[in-house]
Amino acid sequence: MPELPEVETIVRGLEPVLRGRRIVAVDVREPRLRTAIAPDFAARLTGRRIAGMSRHGKFILLALDHGGIWLVHLGMTGRVTLGAPERTARPHDHVVVRLDDGRVLTYNDPRRFGRLAVIAADATAAETAAGIDALSPALTADFLHARSRRHGRTTVKSLLMDQREIAGLGNIYVNEILFRAGVRPRRRAGRLTRAECARLAAATRSILGAAIARGGSSISDYRDGFERSGSYQRRHQVYDRAGEPCRRCGGPVRGCVVTGRSTFYCARCQR
Repeated sequence: MPELPEVETIVRGLEPVLRGRRIVAVDVREPRLRTAIAPDFAARLTGRRIAGMSRHGKFILLALDHGGIWLVHLGMTGRVTLGAPERTARPHDHVVVRLDDGRVLTYNDPRRFGRLAVIAADATAAETAAGIDALSPALTADFLHARSRRHGRTTVKSLLMDQREIAGLGNIYVNEILFRAGVRPRRRAGRLTRAECARLAAATRSILGAAIARGGSSISDYRDGFERSGSYQRRHQVYDRAGEPCRRCGGPVRGCVVTGRSTFYCARCQR
């Protein structure tokens, strides 16, 4: 599933070329996503000009000239890519948006777990139900320590992945953040010390920044807005490396399941 670094990479790449473009046609070929595309979606987008593009958590937010927001969530396998007018249609091209310069913006999603909607700007918080962004300056040791006391019985991994608290983190990067901070994923959140919360906050900024700099992680479906792969997967320390030696201490990376998600850690480096 695309997480914050992948979504941020898409936004940084597409925003300069989409800003100011007018939408001249919208072809909804398959409305049955996880949340069905509204019947008036195409009508509400057609003729609008894209005023800007941003991100909150895993949500892409395209500001429209009438004050509305075109909201995009990629789900597990979604892609938003910009292509030439003659781009050949592909399986799972569910929405094709033609721009005034002739290029097409395509939403492709094999598993159809994504979401596309046009909403009012002041409805964004309610529509996303997302907490503070994982790259926000508000993600501090004090913030994490307070949340860990509020959710003391949950695991640290579950707390970091709770989009209602921290928006943008998913399974890949939470594994990597916990390794960088030296915290085991199954630790109870209520047992975190303030120093460990400080390490988690610092590790979040460091890991996400490094992943964005390398275009995110392309493990299966993810490509950026120009169909390029990311390369951060080559730097994963623990994710999907069960049984392999830890790159820090040489001990084996272990695997387990936490809240239904595959989880990876080093028993020597994480406490």
